[in-house]
Amino acid sequence: MLKPHQKVVIFMEGFLHSDYGKMGLGAARYLQNPIVGIIDSDHQGSNINQEHPIDRDIPIYANLDQVIDQGAEVLLLGIATSGGKIPNHWFPIIEKSLQAGLCLINGLHDTLADRFANHLQNPNQWIWDVRIPQFTPQIATARAATLNNKRVLMIGTDMACGKMTTALEIYRWTQAKQMDTAFLATGQIGITITGGGIPLDAYKVDHACGAVEQMVMDHQDKSLLLVEGQGSLLHPGSTATLPLMRGSCPTHLILCHRAEKTHLRHPESIKIPPLRDFIDLNERLASVLGTFGKPKVMGVAVNTVSFNQKDALAYIDKLESTLKIPVTDVVRFGVEKIVADWL
Repeated sequence: MLKPHQKVVIFMEGFLHSDYGKMGLGAARYLQNPIVGIIDSDHQGSNINQEHPIDRDIPIYANLDQVIDQGAEVLLLGIATSGGKIPNHWFPIIEKSLQAGLCLINGLHDTLADRFANHLQNPNQWIWDVRIPQFTPQIATARAATLNNKRVLMIGTDMACGKMTTALEIYRWTQAKQMDTAFLATGQIGITITGGGIPLDAYKVDHACGAVEQMVMDHQDKSLLLVEGQGSLLHPGSTATLPLMRGSCPTHLILCHRAEKTHLRHPESIKIPPLRDFIDLNERLASVLGTFGKPKVMGVAVNTVSFNQKDALAYIDKLESTLKIPVTDVVRFGVEKIVADWL
């Protein structure tokens, strides 16, 4: 629904520096549309390039009226709330944006098209509920394992640890080298950015593997598939990693990790095990004793945003020495170190 020329405003009120703001920050970094502003009254007058390592000029405003004056055409809800629920206190800005003629992008589980359709002012307006599955897949049968291409799955130690970012940064690198590559989005941010993909966590469990498999088979002509990861095997509330493994039958894995984290973000009581052991777990589960190939973790993408550059480099060197595989921060230092030897 989103056309390349449409001007976007991102709603991030109170969450500009929160992990729950990942939808908005992902769009700010990768969405190709013109973004005329971000709404967050706590940081009004600032710019995204002053608040995050995002090389883009996006002013931050206090309210919707100010960005409408800048020509905004689409309101993107940039906050990923726990459980995908839309808080009631968002309804006034949703109603106001629609009544002002803006379109709406909603990446949460709660849908808005049915609830707010009567607020649309003209035939060109739309509400895009990104997390609605677009097809019912067949039960997966490991068809992806029959392909001859490379299928790289991003795995993580936790939620919001850089799986989408890593895949998109690798995709940028391969595009610059004119490689025959596809980025396969599996969550609301990736779908919004690319206009395609599947909302994996909106599929029934029995259909999830098949949805991934169908997406992979739809892109089987590409020599390299970069599969956006979701969740973590470590997280007690996540079931997303296994359908990604079974549906894509990956040939390679990239581990994503927040460098400062020793425990999950939530629940904090769960300790992250030694990364070597966690890598071994993922490789064994993805392979099942060679049944589905022999995928290996080829590198580790660490998010070192909480470290200064000196400490980040020291952390990377230490982790490389421990794991004996390449490690880097893909935003800070680029992706070449973890991909150049096998892509």
